Amino acid sequence: MDNQPHAWLRGPVDGVPRELQPVAHALIQTSEDAREFTDGFPDDLLWEPVAGLAPVGFHLKHIAGVIDRLTTTAEKGSTTDEQRAAARAEREPGPADATTASLVQSVERTVEEAIDRLRRIDTGTIYEPREVGRLKLPSTVIGNLFHAAEHAQRHCGQLLVTSRVVRERAGR
Repeated sequence: MDNQPHAWLRGPVDGVPRELQPVAHALIQTSEDAREFTDGFPDDLLWEPVAGLAPVGFHLKHIAGVIDRLTTTAEKGSTTDEQRAAARAEREPGPADATTASLVQSVERTVEEAIDRLRRIDTGTIYEPREVGRLKLPSTVIGNLFHAAEHAQRHCGQLLVTSRVVRERAGR
């Protein structure tokens, strides 16, 4: 990926409607950034906090989780009980065998699934209402998709800074 331009400069993502290309590009960039920003990150530091802020492990779990939940809401109108339980568990270390690589793979797998969802979206429905969360706040299909992409990118920025600070502090 080092020699490639950012995802949005590589042309259309096959099968994704043109209206949803920016979402697809941001999700692909998220996947690539997560891998790059955690390359060689020590597993034993995954849950090290920085100045009271969320650790690397949280950011990786949350990136995958938020993409999954918001694309599910966009596509199906609501999340599952399993997804809501996973959201509550994002701040907790685990599972016991979780590694940096396995959490990054989860992000990558979730992005691939989200891109497949984008391919299935009927663009005539992108302004249909969607209720978000337990408070059932108002949004739309496109609102959920856009927020999935931008929220994941925001956490990638936090992931970059957190992983560098934790490594520096640990002398690694």
